[in-house]
Amino acid sequence: MKTYTTNQIKNIVLLGSAGSGKTTLAEAMMFEGKVIDRRGSVDAKNTVSDYTEVEQLYKRSIYSTPLYTEYNGHKLNIIDTPGADDFVNGVISAMKVADSCVLTVNAQSGVEIGTRTLSRWAEKNRKPVIVAVNQLDHEKANWETTVESLKQSFGNHIVIIQYPLSAGSGFNGFVDVLKMKYYTFKDDNGSRVENEIPAAEAGRAAEYHNSLVESAAEHDESLMEIFFDKGELTEDEILKGLSMGIKTRSAFPVFCLSAKKDIGTKRLMDFITNVAPYPDNGNVFVTETGIEVPCDVNGPASVFVYKTSVEQHIGEVSYFRVVSGIIREGMDMVNASNDTKERLSSLFAVAGKKREKVTEMVAGDLGCTVKLKNTKTNQTLNAGIDWKFVPIIFPDPKFRTAVKAKNENEDEKLSELLHRAHQEDPTLIVEYSKELKQTILSGQGEHHVNILKWELLNNHKIDIDLFAPKIPYRETITKVALADYRHKKQSGGAGQFGEVHIVIEPHIEGAPDTAILKLDGKELKFSLRGKEEISLDWGGKLVYYNSIVGGSIDARFMPAILKGVMEKMEEGPLTGSYARDIRVIVYDGKMHPVDSNELSFRLAGRNAFKEAFKKAGPKIMEPIYNVSIYVPSEYMGDVMSDMQNRRAIIEGMESDSGFEVIKARVPLAEMYKYSTSLSSLTSGSATFTMKFADYQQVPADVQDKLLKAYEAEEKDE
Repeated sequence: MKTYTTNQIKNIVLLGSAGSGKTTLAEAMMFEGKVIDRRGSVDAKNTVSDYTEVEQLYKRSIYSTPLYTEYNGHKLNIIDTPGADDFVNGVISAMKVADSCVLTVNAQSGVEIGTRTLSRWAEKNRKPVIVAVNQLDHEKANWETTVESLKQSFGNHIVIIQYPLSAGSGFNGFVDVLKMKYYTFKDDNGSRVENEIPAAEAGRAAEYHNSLVESAAEHDESLMEIFFDKGELTEDEILKGLSMGIKTRSAFPVFCLSAKKDIGTKRLMDFITNVAPYPDNGNVFVTETGIEVPCDVNGPASVFVYKTSVEQHIGEVSYFRVVSGIIREGMDMVNASNDTKERLSSLFAVAGKKREKVTEMVAGDLGCTVKLKNTKTNQTLNAGIDWKFVPIIFPDPKFRTAVKAKNENEDEKLSELLHRAHQEDPTLIVEYSKELKQTILSGQGEHHVNILKWELLNNHKIDIDLFAPKIPYRETITKVALADYRHKKQSGGAGQFGEVHIVIEPHIEGAPDTAILKLDGKELKFSLRGKEEISLDWGGKLVYYNSIVGGSIDARFMPAILKGVMEKMEEGPLTGSYARDIRVIVYDGKMHPVDSNELSFRLAGRNAFKEAFKKAGPKIMEPIYNVSIYVPSEYMGDVMSDMQNRRAIIEGMESDSGFEVIKARVPLAEMYKYSTSLSSLTSGSATFTMKFADYQQVPADVQDKLLKAYEAEEKDE
């Protein structure tokens, strides 16, 4: 392959709901560019993109796949992405390095919830969008309904470039209102015939053409003047205006396709090469210090790694974008995150598992290299510069489960593989919870995690159990309480003795220190001689006061008392969960001149705190999440009813481009496998996001159940 210059490169990401035909379109684009000489199909399990065993098993894209094709003197770098929300990692990482999006819309169903979700990611990343209405050859295809749903979602930004004369099983061509020609196709290999527009369609085509010209003129004052003067724009002028409109996301051109029959692929590719942004006019990479780095072939060599994977017989593969300069085979670069030197031993242009070796790549190009030692996703490699680019931000998980190996002897190997899985897919998050004594695996949905389970079993021969994780409850108090505890032990020789008197009260952030407290109608006064405020790793605070007067407890024993209190904060008296937001005042006690030591006061402090806690109106707190559910209106009732059964508090509802959005606060304990339940309730047409909000007290009946469950667990142990 020749070395393409920056102004000969286009980087696009294929977006679309599952089943909208992205992979089939990618096949047609590579076929038209002569990268492949035969188009595969998803059903035949022989596409360039979905080449892994698990993708062929499920007949859908699970991973993002970098591809390329050569067309009209350009190299088109294409990233085929998954359509299912569970695998959004591939979409978001592709957005980082692509300059524009082709959004495939299924002509049978129009804009789906997945289409809107993906278009929101494009909007968030400020990516231009070209819409490809695909599967117009399907018997249930409906052009008018699809266009109406597009207008509901994107408003007057929709710009019709083509429209079909006969959507459905007889679809074999379209009217192109940019070229003002009628294209028909005589076979399934993209062979087309250019015709004059039928007389019966002249009026409709002219109407669409005028709308197209007006849209193009809106984006450039000089074009607007030409339009007012002549009432028309040339094709080149229309393309210029659309190019500006696409870049600012104020124009969303719409094309007609049957990727399966290779109808419309070439015209779409013509448009991409003529109108979509070049790398130096699209994506802007910014360093963590705020420097905008231009896509300049004459700049310092710098690459950003957006994806890593481990492949059998090859090892680690690192996929990158050349942000600046030129990189060459054998070049030494430095990782900005860890200062380690890396050598680019080989460079490849990528088409699925087919990799073509190249000697160099210029700013704006996408490629891969192999066997980097210490470079992972989201890291920057530089030569002669110290840039570190802003990392990809991935969404919060929506599904969490506890995980363990069926064979305990494989725990260590499982840990290594889970760590590797996170490096390849940052939306898979693995952590060992000291609090819960469980390994928690979090992802974007149950299917997401089940794919990992399949890979562990089939590729690494490790069988795992997935089960409901414990909930990280918190314990706190609601009122003032006193307690004292004497630890005394004598067994010959030096004994153990320590007595501690404490008072505890709820800690409220910003509240003043309290030297006077009321308990059972009596006023208690304290002399606050010392204060230690501890921000707890698990949230909230412990405020520890020394109010000892008269030397009843020596100052050297105060840290030991605090240590005992902290031990019970880490293992709350109610359910063993972390305790938080408590003030502890040590105001009296007793010592023994011989038998008192740190151990004695640690145990006395621990038990005095435990006794006081149980008398202080103890409450269990549970994690609450803000949940936003995007759902078609016909399923609103079922989803709302299900939410109420989950103890949700509905905070509001709004509409978003033809879909309803339910906003609610929901306890984490009620969200286990919610992604699966929501899919079942809505036939897979809804999605949701969830983000931690805060901790709130559990209802009394829930607290009773938790206390009984903990008591039974302790008896079993």
